[in-house]
Amino acid sequence: MQIFKTKAFGRFQRRERITDAALIEAVERAERGLVDADLGRGLIKQRVARAGQGRRSGFRTIIAYQLEERAMFLYGFAKNQRANLNQADEHDLAALGETLINASDEIIQDLLTNDDLKEVL
Repeated sequence: MQIFKTKAFGRFQRRERITDAALIEAVERAERGLVDADLGRGLIKQRVARAGQGRRSGFRTIIAYQLEERAMFLYGFAKNQRANLNQADEHDLAALGETLINASDEIIQDLLTNDDLKEVL
């Protein structure tokens, strides 16, 4: 399983002090079939805990997800700042996610080299 985050998601992660370990845990839950919400078209919503608190009061992440292959963290938000995504945002994220999930290894490597993607370690 390859796990990546977009540049924009990385900024959100740093600002909110979310660890890579928390992201990995969210993907591991999805791998076990524990998905908080299946948004369709390869997108899932997973909760990530706020430091020192639980997942319920934490953050929501939107992940382009392909079982046992790739997970791409695309977007994150705090539950207390935004209730949910609107249809236009969901549509845009689905298009981006589909592109990234289906990208060749060569394209992924180029995105990593250009810092448009980072691998979650």
